[in-house]
Amino acid sequence: MNAPFPSTTSSPAIGSSEALLPIRLLIAAPRGFCAGVDRAIEIVERAIEIYGAPVYVRHEIVHNKFVVDSLKAKGAVFVEELDEVPDGVPVIFSAHGVPKSVPAAANKRGLEWLDATCPLVSKVHRQAERQIEAGRHILFIGHAGHPEVIGTFGQVPDGNMTLVETVEDVDRLEFDAETELSYLSQTTLSVDDTAAIIQAIQDRFPQVIAPKAEDICYATSNRQAAVKQIAPQCQLVLVIGAPNSSNSLRLVEVAQREGAASQLIQRASEIDPAWLDGVDTIGLTAGASAPEELVNEVITRIKELRAVEAEEFVTTKEHMTFKLPRQLVG
Repeated sequence: MNAPFPSTTSSPAIGSSEALLPIRLLIAAPRGFCAGVDRAIEIVERAIEIYGAPVYVRHEIVHNKFVVDSLKAKGAVFVEELDEVPDGVPVIFSAHGVPKSVPAAANKRGLEWLDATCPLVSKVHRQAERQIEAGRHILFIGHAGHPEVIGTFGQVPDGNMTLVETVEDVDRLEFDAETELSYLSQTTLSVDDTAAIIQAIQDRFPQVIAPKAEDICYATSNRQAAVKQIAPQCQLVLVIGAPNSSNSLRLVEVAQREGAASQLIQRASEIDPAWLDGVDTIGLTAGASAPEELVNEVITRIKELRAVEAEEFVTTKEHMTFKLPRQLVG
């Protein structure tokens, strides 16, 4: 649930000689944490309670510095590779998923591990396995180097999956009409870009098998839809998120395509007052890894700069929840 944002009006600073210029603030909803992020953070917090600090986490649990730093303060230690984890301590795998080789290596060392992979990412992993079992080559739509892509490629033997990032990549594929193909996608992509790539794949390879359900997750789709609603009314849309957060970067792109300038920020302190020059309507959203605390921080900062009239635009309600690993329930 999103916490209530600060009151919708602001007053001139005490002692100021003139009133602040008015600005309309449109706050997108849904925004911020999704069920997969909530689950991943709770896994780390509960593991620290049960096992005691330190608890090691392979890769950032989610792509947000504020969240990661908060968990560090509680006793989490973040590392990039499993060989950085000492013997005898629990390790958690991030929400983005890991190749099969990672839990296998943990088992070999006798490490206790917890899997915080988002269940919607795990669903894609299972689909990948089934497509390979059916004898199909997978065209995987995603961004090279993203942890989710690395994790998904690591579910199947080498050579059974080809990365597709753009429509132009589809044009360069060399499969023939006899090759059995399927496609899957990263869960945090642009809905519109992915639809265009899928169409290109289907046009070129009519034999391709589609996934049974949309791979782009509900949270990514919902946040993009909310931005599409507010951006045409705004001169500027602020997106709270990390530079390495795929879903946050996509929100910036969506806002820009709808005709608004857009800035990705991690904290309120990054707001340049000059961005608000000539702006009478500003939009605000947050990527799926950004907590509501940062949304309220940004609203407070805007109220220091302008006389704010805030309005929340709700495009849908989210009620998704995911179960915790069995080791943490009881």
